[in-house]
Amino acid sequence: QVQLVESGGGLVQAGGSLRLSCAASESVFNGNVMGWYRQAPGKEREMVAIISPSKSTYYADSVKGRFTISRDNVKNMLYLQMNSLKPEDTAMYYCAPRTTGWSYWGQGTQVTVSS
Repeated sequence: QVQLVESGGGLVQAGGSLRLSCAASESVFNGNVMGWYRQAPGKEREMVAIISPSKSTYYADSVKGRFTISRDNVKNMLYLQMNSLKPEDTAMYYCAPRTTGWSYWGQGTQVTVSS
């Protein structure tokens, strides 16, 4: 059974911080590169950050130096620490494996950054 449950979003002022969490089912999480993605209104979904099972990371240029992705391979949890938030970070955030053709998305968690 596929499970991806995101949480931790909210309303924050520019410059603030939030920590997102994602609870994933073992079948989705184990051995897979996992990622955080976001979709703003009227825009396509984009990759924010990804992390391998060995915890190598990659970030989109727009969040590099401000966001940190991490994972707990025992608890099947994915995290995104977001610092120095900007209004342009406002979006619905999703977690998912970095798998070609992946089509299942959880409900996401809304992040809204006010200026």
